[in-house]
Amino acid sequence: MTSASNAERCPQADSVAAYALRALPVSEASAAKDHIAQCSDCRRELERLQPVVDSLSMLPAEILQPPPSMWDRLAERIAPLQQTAASGSQWNEPEWEEVAPGICCKLLATSAARDRVTMLVRLAPNVAYPPHTHAGLEELHLLSGELWIDDRKMYPGDYNRGERETGDRRVWSETGCTCLLVTSPSDVLR
Repeated sequence: MTSASNAERCPQADSVAAYALRALPVSEASAAKDHIAQCSDCRRELERLQPVVDSLSMLPAEILQPPPSMWDRLAERIAPLQQTAASGSQWNEPEWEEVAPGICCKLLATSAARDRVTMLVRLAPNVAYPPHTHAGLEELHLLSGELWIDDRKMYPGDYNRGERETGDRRVWSETGCTCLLVTSPSDVLR
């Protein structure tokens, strides 16, 4: 392939081989399938790869297994990484923190690069969360109690998805509740 044709290559072409081998995570496979249906270059790439993938599936599994020497070399390379991970800090259960009267949070994970936080949120009975606009996708899974989001009453096991730039006027609980919340820390309170 020349550098000129490389420049014109679809940026998603590299994922076609993984799609053909069914090696993409489920969360990415559907998007890859949709893209391939729309992109003639990627469709041609899949058509070129399909006979190879089909021939691999007909081979006995033992032929496709790496030899023991390769497993040994891989184990040698991974061992220092495992030791580093094992010597790292242990997970400590975070404490509940009262962030406002009747609202407690337990921060589980943060990603400044993705502008995301994952936390458990607990509302005391008859407490409301302030009206807000979502700075990014907000996902809420109700674990216990009952929760109202605007005019929708949620029960344990219910899921709510708030898209970027949408908002919630009133979030409150008559009974008190606990939920798992994945959201942006940059939400705008109104």
